[in-house]
Amino acid sequence: MNAMSPPNRGGAPVGYITELGPVEAGAVLYLRLWCDGPDAQAQVWNDFATALGAEKGRKVLKSFETLCDLCVRHGRRPLMRHHVTCKCLGADESCFANFVGYASDGEREDAMLIAINIVRPDIAPVLVSVAQDFGFALKQMALKASRPITKPKTLH
Repeated sequence: MNAMSPPNRGGAPVGYITELGPVEAGAVLYLRLWCDGPDAQAQVWNDFATALGAEKGRKVLKSFETLCDLCVRHGRRPLMRHHVTCKCLGADESCFANFVGYASDGEREDAMLIAINIVRPDIAPVLVSVAQDFGFALKQMALKASRPITKPKTLH
């Protein structure tokens, strides 16, 4: 960066991952992993398949791939992200997390408002749709993770 270049505000820390709910934190973590390369992408697939089963995991992976691809190909600018292990939450990551959160809650209008800031307006409805699928899966994964495993009681 030179003296004439403005700072990229999209990477500015605005909080911590731990301050997010499970859907939003998952959205940020999987975005970071996806952008980290093939080995990390394999971990994304493994997480989805383990938590949701191979068939549903494949569908969720496709939605997530489409989500990431649309952000890259039609983004207003590249999304900034922090390293996978960073505890900070960047401004763009916060926007992405809230976008997926609204979509997963069925709040399409709010999700559209954020989507229009991420991608071109003509792509925003598609982005909301795939974010909704991805967010629903994150909710399902969070519910499974929070359920205690109970063993049947032995009577005799």
